[in-house]
Amino acid sequence: MKDTTRHQGKRRQLAKIVEEKGVTDTKVLAAIAKIPRHFFMDSSFEDHAYQDKAFPIAADQTISQPYTVGFQSELLQVKPGDSVLEIGTGSGYQTAVLCELGAKVYSIERQQKLYKKTKLFLNKIGYRPKYLSFGDGYKGLPEYAPFDSIVVTAGAPYVPKPLLSQLKIGGRLVIPVGDDPQIMTLFIRTTELQFEKKEFGEFRFVPLLEDKN
Repeated sequence: MKDTTRHQGKRRQLAKIVEEKGVTDTKVLAAIAKIPRHFFMDSSFEDHAYQDKAFPIAADQTISQPYTVGFQSELLQVKPGDSVLEIGTGSGYQTAVLCELGAKVYSIERQQKLYKKTKLFLNKIGYRPKYLSFGDGYKGLPEYAPFDSIVVTAGAPYVPKPLLSQLKIGGRLVIPVGDDPQIMTLFIRTTELQFEKKEFGEFRFVPLLEDKN
């Protein structure tokens, strides 16, 4: 896997595009400019890596559009040392962005093939989340809760209650809610029982799978 000056230049251009679309967090933009997104895709599709669009990966999943990754990451307001739960590891690209932001990342992937592949791959390129799990994202990770923030990287038909309950007071849940398209939604836990809710327009994600067993 080579990361050339051409790749680096394309990444800087990509970060600029994401910024022009409205993401202003300098740390998030720096992460997009730094992470070699072409590593996360099959080498035959390398030309697509630095376009601002989603792209298919294994197990009928996608690597999210960089703007979407940037937008969700900005809404999380990650501070170094924050514990962040990611629902849907996927290619690991969002995981890498969270690691670059200094988060302690806990991530759940529902597709076993993808989970095994991404776990090995992230290690290989030097990103070490605290904990990668194969399991049901709807349930979260109660044993590691509470979290400073939670990000869901797939479209959820409804907001899973376990995820809300696993937030710290002041914690933030960023989740695309609905069928197609989804509405990007932010929940901020204000007290033990109360949440502030904000909506940020339409996005498109693959569906968040539920464990029917």
